[in-house]
Amino acid sequence: MATFPMTKRGAEQLKAELRQLKSKDRPAVVQAIAEARAQGDLSENAEYDAAKDRQAFIEGRIKEIENKLGAAQVIDPTEVDAGDKIVFGATVELEDEDSRQRATYQIVGEDEADLRQGRINVSSPLARALIGKEAGDVADVQAPGGVRTYEIIAVRYV
Repeated sequence: MATFPMTKRGAEQLKAELRQLKSKDRPAVVQAIAEARAQGDLSENAEYDAAKDRQAFIEGRIKEIENKLGAAQVIDPTEVDAGDKIVFGATVELEDEDSRQRATYQIVGEDEADLRQGRINVSSPLARALIGKEAGDVADVQAPGGVRTYEIIAVRYV
């Protein structure tokens, strides 16, 4: 089984979701199915169908999370010893060479990525262009509007 990187924070978020699904959502849907069954004819019971669909979703999500956690290589960015090089978990401050706009991103796993919160997927074009570089280097990134050039201002592991 192939492993994939995930930050410690990302693993904790998935574990919390798994606990929620198993301890609250699963019992609630079982109760909803029991209540729908008590109404009688199941062939025309929309509540029963909806509850069964919700149960299938919950069970599928539980299995998906358990598989992801089982295959995850959990990395604590504060314990990464990469020197000044950018690797998974790095928080990178960039400056767009055209607009002079600055942005800060952390390179994280697929399930953790959220651009609004400054977390980019390790397999995104920007992250791939940054990996292996260090502060002071320039990274060219192929974007939908053409090639964008970023100067790496700072690299931190927090």
